[in-house]
Amino acid sequence: MIPRVHKRGSRTIGLLAYLYATSTHEEHTDPHLVAAWDGFAPDPGRDPQATLKQLQQLLDQPVNALPASRRPDKHVWHLSVRTAAEDPLLTDEQWAQIARRMLAATGIAPADDDTACRWAAVRHAGDHIHIIATLVREDGRRPRLNNDAKRSQAEARLIEAEYGLKQLNTGDGTAAQRPTSAERHKAQRQGRERTAREELRESVRRAVTGATSEGEFFDRLAAAGLLIRKRAAPSGDLLGYKVALPDDRNKDGEPVFYPGARLAPDLSLPRIRERWSADFGKISPPGAPGRATPASPSAARRRTASVAWTAITIVEHGDDAVAAAHIAAAGEVLDALAKTSAAHTRRELRDAASAFERASRSHVRAERGHDRALRQAARDLVQGGPALGRGEDGATTAMAIDMLFFLITTTAHWHAKKGHAQQAAAALQAATHLRSAYQAAAAQPLAVLYQRGQRLPRPLLQRQTVLLRVAVPELAERILAEPGWYALAATIAEVEAAGLDPATLLSSTAHRRELDTADSVSGVLTWRLRRLAELPADASGLPDSGTVEGASAERPATPRPTTPGGPQGEKPAGNTR
Repeated sequence: MIPRVHKRGSRTIGLLAYLYATSTHEEHTDPHLVAAWDGFAPDPGRDPQATLKQLQQLLDQPVNALPASRRPDKHVWHLSVRTAAEDPLLTDEQWAQIARRMLAATGIAPADDDTACRWAAVRHAGDHIHIIATLVREDGRRPRLNNDAKRSQAEARLIEAEYGLKQLNTGDGTAAQRPTSAERHKAQRQGRERTAREELRESVRRAVTGATSEGEFFDRLAAAGLLIRKRAAPSGDLLGYKVALPDDRNKDGEPVFYPGARLAPDLSLPRIRERWSADFGKISPPGAPGRATPASPSAARRRTASVAWTAITIVEHGDDAVAAAHIAAAGEVLDALAKTSAAHTRRELRDAASAFERASRSHVRAERGHDRALRQAARDLVQGGPALGRGEDGATTAMAIDMLFFLITTTAHWHAKKGHAQQAAAALQAATHLRSAYQAAAAQPLAVLYQRGQRLPRPLLQRQTVLLRVAVPELAERILAEPGWYALAATIAEVEAAGLDPATLLSSTAHRRELDTADSVSGVLTWRLRRLAELPADASGLPDSGTVEGASAERPATPRPTTPGGPQGEKPAGNTR
């Protein structure tokens, strides 16, 4: 159940006209009163003799009884209460009880208070009601409305439990503003899947991803086709910005602009500048000397997988402010990956980034600057350009998603330990989308490795089995029972051909991340080995490992250190993929 306290207004008749309208609002059917401060209040929806004017005059009577100098400018209070889509349809009597409980909880009309504010609850759709109240009590005093929004949320949690409704998580004030009813109706009339506010939020998020300056940020906004207005001080210093969709117009035909702060708290210009100031001299701008831009999308994805691996430990064991910074930067990486990945994974990655947006903010203030590696990875993805769905691009996309899945689930556990219920739920939702994206991205490259593994000579395959049981005895039987074992066996053969010790690498990678809840332990270990051993993620162009000698001939047997890169001694959250 979602209660929402709307902005206060000054025209009771205007709000009543909206609540009882049926011609311009598709969801408004059979508008009628379910409860009111007085059992004899007129109902313009069901009583043909009643009018909106009559109801307005009665609601405003305590306000108009005051001298003009004492009347509040904004005296109209408005609360909407909506159930979830999967909740049962409530009766008018149940909605009446809910309305009275909300009014008592918020201080508008405490129970058994005969001199409380006047109010009316109107139901014009099956899943929600609107409560209108005038903010002058019958005794002429003003109601106490401290924290009315939080109190309505707390009461909603109690109502959900008592009525058997879907249990939602109470917000903490860090969420982005939800679209208004008017914005949703407008999107429906225009045939949009999302409201203008939601489209703009995603476009601005993507524009800021990996950006290093105001100029680059605004250039990206313009390239995305957005209309931009900048607000400057008399000195010429930039104070803020607004954006609009070119085809989103008001009744006068003018573009509807949204300030960055109204799209999301961290999209205001001051909050965006925090990222740039922390990045100064650290994130490479276009064409900067000393650090080459990744030559290909696959190179950017390999870097993403590596820095995500490192970030997991920081989120688990680092200072809260530093962990919060890495969590925020992880959102940028998801946005960049969604923007640059192939069509068959793009939708799930976009949904993952959209869901994770809620998990990227909390009351733990991020200490920016420590997250430079992740922000650089996001920048590399954007500069690397669009990736193909197959070949090395597609395979390294699967590798990056695999590691980001661990980072996002670790984030969910971090939020859960902090009591951030909404953020934890959002991170888990993002992980679900990443799971689907991974399955789409990994299917082809793992199938190639599977076929290579099946063609390994039996003596070599038996030797790989013995090696597996020695290196990871607690996981060996599970891995051997998985179809993905052949892909892992082929990878072990390539590791040997590269002059590395596969047993050491296998043991190290398996014990640095919990694997009990993985759907495919062999798949996860395959990507870890290929990344740490710097093997091609896509093996389709490699010669078959038909014999031990053939395997050794695939790559020069140049010895490399057997200790994988990245932090040591990590024990992160479980993989639920």
